[in-house]
Amino acid sequence: MKIEGIRGCYDKTLGMFYFARMCSKIRLHAAGKLPESYFDMLGHGFDGRTCRYLAVNYEDVKVQVLAGKEDETVLEWCFATGRRLTAEEILIYNSFMSKRGWRDDETAEFIPQAIRDYGLPEDAGLITDFDLIEMDEGRWHPEMWRDAWK
Repeated sequence: MKIEGIRGCYDKTLGMFYFARMCSKIRLHAAGKLPESYFDMLGHGFDGRTCRYLAVNYEDVKVQVLAGKEDETVLEWCFATGRRLTAEEILIYNSFMSKRGWRDDETAEFIPQAIRDYGLPEDAGLITDFDLIEMDEGRWHPEMWRDAWK
């Protein structure tokens, strides 16, 4: 479903995938513009993984975002409060996040079920969680992952 103002999974903040998306969901939720179907995963799923990797609490990140700070400023706050990531740690994070669902514990059941649940075409070449999200929100194309790694 198209959601005005939501950022994509591959949007980078200081080199990190997904962080901008998490911040945009926080802002949209506070403004009453995030669909209810997204509420259960706020602070969980990829939001939770991102915060745990940065060693910060989601609720604390939410406070920073809702204080009107830009994504880069919030991520710098995460680096100072939790842990500063090296370039290699960002590479590891981006690699994990962007490939989740491909050749892992989600491949056999979760990905096919999500495709059905979202009403997406089964033959569209969707193999990762990012693929599912990007297609569901109208941004996906088969080579977008290549562009994101440039």
